[in-house]
Amino acid sequence: MGLTFTEKAESRRSGGGNQPWIELVYHLTGTSDDGTARDTAAASTATTYEGLTRQSIDLEPIWVDTGASDGEWTVTVRYGLTEPPAKVGESSFSFDTSGGTQHITHSLATSAKYPPATAPDYKGAIGVTRDSVEGVDITVPVYAWSETHVVDDEAVTAAYRGRLFSLTGKVNNASFKGCAAGECLFLGATGARRGAEDWEITFRFAASPNRTGITIGDIAGIAKGGWEYLWIRYEDEVDEAANALVKRPVAVYVEQVYQSADFSELGIGT
Repeated sequence: MGLTFTEKAESRRSGGGNQPWIELVYHLTGTSDDGTARDTAAASTATTYEGLTRQSIDLEPIWVDTGASDGEWTVTVRYGLTEPPAKVGESSFSFDTSGGTQHITHSLATSAKYPPATAPDYKGAIGVTRDSVEGVDITVPVYAWSETHVVDDEAVTAAYRGRLFSLTGKVNNASFKGCAAGECLFLGATGARRGAEDWEITFRFAASPNRTGITIGDIAGIAKGGWEYLWIRYEDEVDEAANALVKRPVAVYVEQVYQSADFSELGIGT
């Protein structure tokens, strides 16, 4: 008994919209070998159909006997849109504004204290105990994004890969992708070669805004870069109204914890 491959009545289901698709369903008999069945389906169906590309061939055995010429299959061939591979110079972009977590020891303002007349005034310090200021974790603005670029193989030299390594964990020393100097942190890059001609490289960044005009307790005029670290020194003072010893901010320090660098060296524009 030879191979037979015939289209079934329930064939040609389809869907439209932005992702159109068509399924062709066939009845295959004459082999118990799934490899032969798949090869027969591939040879007997077109690689494109109604402007769509063949994406998959699915086999469902109806029955398979031990004889090489015995076997019956339902074969489903699915066609759909296939995105062409990105070309050198093309890029894609994704972003995330879900923010990050920061531990703070000082509030923007104390909204209320109870009892109003006798509760000690800590000038915004949060979670004050006898020995420390415990603070609280809050969500702060962090804008994270990634860019995927297709780069010619000749440009992805050992020196370029080393440059990406050296720029990781640095902040921008000049305006970059809409971020002022000091606001953008380069988180690193991942890359993979596509064949012998080009690379697909994904660059990851996070942005945190620079701030000016910050006031903490009675200390005003504080400025902080987006990725600088701010901390507060507290000392014991007497709150005359509450007749209590309290911890209050007496000094504010802004620390540089990341080196800065020229992000134009990434080679993806600024």
